[in-house]
Amino acid sequence: MRFAPAAAALSLLFAVTASMSVAGERADDPRALALVAEGQQLLDAGNTQGAVDAFEAALAVDPGMSSVFLDLAEAARADGLQGKAIRYYREARDRDPDNFAALSGEGEALVEKGAMTAAREALTELEERCGESCVETQQLAAAIAARPAVMTAEATPTESAVSQN
Repeated sequence: MRFAPAAAALSLLFAVTASMSVAGERADDPRALALVAEGQQLLDAGNTQGAVDAFEAALAVDPGMSSVFLDLAEAARADGLQGKAIRYYREARDRDPDNFAALSGEGEALVEKGAMTAAREALTELEERCGESCVETQQLAAAIAARPAVMTAEATPTESAVSQN
């Protein structure tokens, strides 16, 4: 009887450990996958709001489906909402720090927003973590290279005021 609490705690530990190893491999809900496919079709057709609705419905069905945040970010970028897209990319990265597609997408949205310093930082991080030959690294590097350099206007001397006599 003195060992009963210890035995119960030990058996609980084994049960939790066993269930965690099985839970490591999760499968996406088929209903959520169908909603994502519908959202992609709507996005391809130019219906960004319908696509966002479908993607959000997919998240409601399967909140653990992190890849939907990439789809939401893509829809936000299509609407010209780069700030919102960046938030979606960051959510995807919070859920999966090794999501190079999210890091690359965030960098591309930063380029579109004009935040070139932050985009270059994202590129540096991608190069360090994924390598220069990584597809995501190459995509972001191409987006940065395609952005025309911002030209600053040189100060032109103002014409001196004509003195009135």
